Amino acid sequence: MERVKKWMLIGLISLMAVLAACGQEIEDPLNWEIESFDYMNQEGEQVSLDDLKGKVWMADFVFTSCETVCPPMTYNMTKLNEALVEEGVEDVQFVSFSVDPTVDTPDKIQEFMAGYDLAQADWQFLTGYSQEEIESFAQQNFKALVRKPSVGTQVDHATWFYLVDEDGKIIKAYQGFQDVPIEDIVNDIKILQES
Repeated sequence: MERVKKWMLIGLISLMAVLAACGQEIEDPLNWEIESFDYMNQEGEQVSLDDLKGKVWMADFVFTSCETVCPPMTYNMTKLNEALVEEGVEDVQFVSFSVDPTVDTPDKIQEFMAGYDLAQADWQFLTGYSQEEIESFAQQNFKALVRKPSVGTQVDHATWFYLVDEDGKIIKAYQGFQDVPIEDIVNDIKILQES
């Protein structure tokens, strides 16, 4: 009889844990819609918003010749992927939008990606649009600044990581350069995937 009670208690605790996880919601979701796009990745293949539907994805805005924030941001995205792997979280797509598309050819992007373990993950690094287009796209969809000055090689851009749900809606934005809340991002991804 004691053994039956013990198993009933374990079963009840397990059920409560499952129900608690199911009831979790992301706090203060942004729910920003992303307009349809169709850009070129590092392999020269077209990737559209429709191609990304059905997967949770993390997005950022970087460029290959960046001398300041992009290498740490890409390193931090790599650390996020490592945390997801450790937690057994699968099917997360990583999407980087080049903010310097006239310089960032597929070959240049592949060379940049080779320096990061994130290249082993499901990572699409997009280019193949005009500077004006990416500046407008970032502002209208991600509320993110992208601006290439007329002088010099560096591009001003936001340093956020964006969590996008399976329907192509931006749910959260997190600091991607310093003090990245990796644990919070992993938890939010789990919530999205379980809902």
